[in-house]
Amino acid sequence: MIRTKRLISALALGASALMCTPLAISQSGTSVYEGDWPDYNGNMAAQRYSPLDQINADNVESLQLAWRFSTANFGPNPEFNATFTPLEVDGVLYTPVGAHRDIAAIDATSGQLLWLWRPQEGERYDAAPRKGSGRGVAFWSDGDKRRILTITPGFYLVSLDADTGLPDPEFGNNGIIDMQEGLRLGPGREDIDIGSSMPPFVMNNVVVVGPAMAVSMRPPSKANVKGDVRAYDVRTGEHLWTFHTIPRPGEFGYDTWLNNSADFTGNTGVWAPMSGDPELGHVYLPVEAPTGDRFGGDRPGDNLFGTSLVAVDVNTGERQWHYQIIRHDIWDWDNPAAPILADLPNGRKIVMQVTKQSYVYTFDRETGEPIWPIEDLPVPAGDVPGEWYAATQPFPTKPAGFDRQGINIDDLIDFTPELREAALEAIKPFRLGTNLYSPPSQKDAPDGTQGTLSLPSATGGANWEGAAMDPETGMLYVPSRTVVAVLSVDKDPRSDIDFSMALGVRPPRAEGLPIVKPPYGRITAIDMNSGDHVWMIANADTPPNIANNPALEGVDLPRTGVETRSGVLLTKTLLFAGEGTGGGPMLRAHDKETGEIIAEIEMPGTQTGQPFTYEHNGKQYVAMVVSARGQPSELVAYALP
Repeated sequence: MIRTKRLISALALGASALMCTPLAISQSGTSVYEGDWPDYNGNMAAQRYSPLDQINADNVESLQLAWRFSTANFGPNPEFNATFTPLEVDGVLYTPVGAHRDIAAIDATSGQLLWLWRPQEGERYDAAPRKGSGRGVAFWSDGDKRRILTITPGFYLVSLDADTGLPDPEFGNNGIIDMQEGLRLGPGREDIDIGSSMPPFVMNNVVVVGPAMAVSMRPPSKANVKGDVRAYDVRTGEHLWTFHTIPRPGEFGYDTWLNNSADFTGNTGVWAPMSGDPELGHVYLPVEAPTGDRFGGDRPGDNLFGTSLVAVDVNTGERQWHYQIIRHDIWDWDNPAAPILADLPNGRKIVMQVTKQSYVYTFDRETGEPIWPIEDLPVPAGDVPGEWYAATQPFPTKPAGFDRQGINIDDLIDFTPELREAALEAIKPFRLGTNLYSPPSQKDAPDGTQGTLSLPSATGGANWEGAAMDPETGMLYVPSRTVVAVLSVDKDPRSDIDFSMALGVRPPRAEGLPIVKPPYGRITAIDMNSGDHVWMIANADTPPNIANNPALEGVDLPRTGVETRSGVLLTKTLLFAGEGTGGGPMLRAHDKETGEIIAEIEMPGTQTGQPFTYEHNGKQYVAMVVSARGQPSELVAYALP
């Protein structure tokens, strides 16, 4: 049961006083009003782009803090590393906030709280696998009604009046739909391991919900709830369709699950944000991996639609096309970000999926045909007992990988002879994953090794931060990180799965340093007209723990960046980039053509939510959530004096 509380009824905003002229941001996705940020990634095309240019290269260094909004008083346990990104529509920000995922409306020019809706979910919240404020909400309007849609930690879909914060009585059951109803549960499982941290996706009067489960590195069972994607009428809440990410018997793809493993396997949800083309009527689903993340012996076969990009009809849920990016994923390289749509200057209408393994898979978004050839190449099999291995995997010919892929001796640090020797010594207990798809190995393997070193790690490469696309030039800007992982599996006596992620096996370091060469975080610019890389920069200065390491005394280090993924934002003239979770409190404005740093703005904390921009009453703002160690996260907004 969800109960609601209206906080400030006297300050609810009237829609009629706030209307202004609609403006299309791109042919793929549209804004509601000029200068707004009405979708999680800016528009339905997930481009993270705004045409605003009041803040530009000539004045960006003059940005000042306009207002700040603390999350300290929301929920019994303040969030210290919040990652939400508000929407902005017509001078009001709409955002989740606090550990219980309250929904707030905030004045976009002053930071004043206008209304608050608070879910009270009791045991449903306690059992939720995806707690916290989440990453965002969705907005819908038909020119008369205006609604904010959210998914609670306890897995309810809720529609709120954007002007009052009150649940819409015409939607579902007094504004609420119980998303636990109608699930395909895992056989023998009583727990309902499902929720979502991302906002729902709204297009053509349909709201689409993709689910997420608990992290599946050490699942308690090979059986789990299935991550079906469901859609509802945005006005009434009527259920319209369900897309089975794990097919039922007789459905397309069921035969890719051998030994009837589709019947009990779970996960395969869409935990990442979605995108869509309202003219084609396609919604693009970035599907995750099945249970479990490191071992798939219980689910032999390619496992459609695991780790696939799937285009479905927004009105019917029927599959239009799909492409499986990883067959039988045992690397936890599920699709982490919204597919990005663009109409390129060369006339191509494309959809791009950035991935954890550091590729940009690029397709004609209507037909699913690859823009550049994708080669099916042999990959190594492993020796984990009972595992099933795909013989080949798809490798794009363009663009080239935007981060390190596979690890070789030449990748190890060689700042000094002593550090090279230390790195060589550190990797001795491990197999070297020289192929991108080198599979996991056992913690206590017969050859004496403890696991296989891998690049990228299970968190990328790219991740939920995605990338930013310039629809005017066709340039894509991708943040990524270079962190070595250990693919090591062991028997978990508490589970019915033969193997899952091993405990106690950590990536090696050399004298306290990463074993591979920098940069450890980067931003790569790719011309999607040609598929060629244009430039690459480190995402930050060298951090003190590296710069001040005694083993590097006398070494002239390059700018290393940090082991994070930046949040990026594109405007008419600039690329903004923070340092991301784990980085420093700096926002940088870059020249889009060269990557050159134009300005550095020190903030009260590190960028942890995605940066976004909007304009209201003639003033442009750049805003984001920032976090500082031990302090509740804040929403901060910058503007020119």
